[in-house]
Amino acid sequence: MKIRYLMLHAYGMGGTIRTVINQANAMAGAGHDVEIISVVRRREKTQFAIHPNVRVSALVDQRQGRQADSLPRKAWRRVRGKIVPRGEFAAEYFTERVEKAVMDYVAGLDHGILVTTRPALNLIAARRAGKGVVKVAQEHMNLTAYPETIRKDIARYYGRFDAIAVLTKTNQQEYQRMLPGARIVQIPNAVHKVDQERSRQENPVVVAAGRLVPQKGFDMLIPAFAEVVREHPEWRLRIFGTGPRKPQLTARIEELGMTGNISLMGRTDRLDEELAAASVYALSSRFEGLPMVMIEAMTHALPIVAFDCPTGPRDVLTDGVDGVLVPPRDTEALAAALKDVVADRRKRLEMGEAAVVTSRAYGPDVVMPQWADLFAELLRDERVDHQR
Repeated sequence: MKIRYLMLHAYGMGGTIRTVINQANAMAGAGHDVEIISVVRRREKTQFAIHPNVRVSALVDQRQGRQADSLPRKAWRRVRGKIVPRGEFAAEYFTERVEKAVMDYVAGLDHGILVTTRPALNLIAARRAGKGVVKVAQEHMNLTAYPETIRKDIARYYGRFDAIAVLTKTNQQEYQRMLPGARIVQIPNAVHKVDQERSRQENPVVVAAGRLVPQKGFDMLIPAFAEVVREHPEWRLRIFGTGPRKPQLTARIEELGMTGNISLMGRTDRLDEELAAASVYALSSRFEGLPMVMIEAMTHALPIVAFDCPTGPRDVLTDGVDGVLVPPRDTEALAAALKDVVADRRKRLEMGEAAVVTSRAYGPDVVMPQWADLFAELLRDERVDHQR
């Protein structure tokens, strides 16, 4: 079957990019005709490995400079497109030129499966994709995390999709309430590999990873870990990722006197090795879709300490078995849970073993057949409708 994945920036870093590329690679490995279309291109090479049979192309090449395609917010408002609403987390990408390139592309399709991977692209595909194309919208964030501008357009246009794929049961219920009658399927993202090197629980290291943005809550994790250090001064926190909040987080670390215990590690292509060398994974997000790095940490037999944020952690973890859930944004509770786990190696080993068992449900061999079955069924339905 012909499958096209339309992504905002296939050449970038991030959980959604990684999981969509993993899916495309798996479909190509199963013998399907797969293409990744990146709306913009800002790097020479992709940051994640691409299967040799997956073709990659870009609609707008910005390697020589973004010019009008990346403007200050006030200027962007004057040249932005007409479909992508304000409030979309990547709305500033969608200048009139970029939005038109996406509209022209999807309108020119007349067969196969088109998978769009964020609200901006979903809304364009819902309104402009050509007839004969099977349209699948992927949602990598929970519905309640979106502002009202986005939810309003989702309610108005998402019913045009042949299927809407969400990550968790909680998300599925949210979308079913908003879109009665629409086909809402729940398929989790897959980790790239289940059989990983396991932590030996020998190093006093807690790891966290993600973009340095407010969503990830590192501004709450840092003071919580400072409380851990007061009782366990040998422990270290390593936060992997880049983003605009680095100066503020660096200042907070210095203010708390934690420069010897808390490190902003930047980007790494050795995250699996870093996870295997750690003893705990901390998730401090204000909201999530399905936290994939957390699940990847579980493949390394790491216990999880997480905010019970909407959505994701509770859909994966069993509190007290493979991790610890604490009330959202409760920094004191996060500190207390971290203290409890770092102080008890036996508990960490037991939780880590349970975490490995949990993570198997997110292996490629479990998840990818669900996508293949969905695509095959949608194509059969399309042929039946065409024959009528």
